[in-house]
Amino acid sequence: MASVAGEEVSNKQVVFKDYFTGFPKESDMYVTTSTIKLKVPEGSNAILFKNLYLSYDPYMRILMQRVVPNGLSNYTPGCPLIRYGVATVLDSGHPDFKVGDLVWGANTRWEEYSVITETKSLKKIKHSDKNSLWILGMPGMIAYAGFHEVCSPKKGEYVSVSAASGAVGQLVGQFAKLFGCYVVGSAGSKEKVDLLKNKFCLDDAFNYNEEHNLDAALKRYFPEGIDIYFDNVGGETLDAVLLNMRTHGHVLM
Repeated sequence: MASVAGEEVSNKQVVFKDYFTGFPKESDMYVTTSTIKLKVPEGSNAILFKNLYLSYDPYMRILMQRVVPNGLSNYTPGCPLIRYGVATVLDSGHPDFKVGDLVWGANTRWEEYSVITETKSLKKIKHSDKNSLWILGMPGMIAYAGFHEVCSPKKGEYVSVSAASGAVGQLVGQFAKLFGCYVVGSAGSKEKVDLLKNKFCLDDAFNYNEEHNLDAALKRYFPEGIDIYFDNVGGETLDAVLLNMRTHGHVLM
């Protein structure tokens, strides 16, 4: 049954429990249900929207720590997680947004419905903007600027991409192929490897979970060494790649 403007409805939320060190566990978050009125306060410039899509990014783990790098704000325990999202406007007191608008922004809470008054990061989605969250958004800018401006590629160079099926990695692989490079990507499942080879047309790809020795695997795929490594993961993969870099190679982290 469709919700009616002004009625009070349940609002499911994913709430951050408390700061931790290391990797997050399911118990570091919990699902709860509150209530919300489907109407913005009279006379305010607030916006009420229903969340349709929420991004889930590795970057969020940094914000779950008590101490975060300068310039970042960590999550508040007891409050919903926040990241990018796409939503539809249900009610608005703001002159720039009307009911039915599709919007996206960086401060979307992990809940079914949200009321916000801070609209600086909120953007309307037009029909022509359907790719603006991906190739024309943050992932696309990171992939393009990182590969072309930082890695300084040359045609024919050997390129390794970790997390190559992710939002950034899959674009880097395709940019490198368009540039005329030899490209091998690593990913964490057979399905992702198949995607890289058959849809994104990389020269080759491998499942790092099936490799007992990453150094040996990289020597198998790059017998002449690696010119460019686009690093999305760090850790053991980065350690192994560094053993296989060619002189004057580029590593983007």
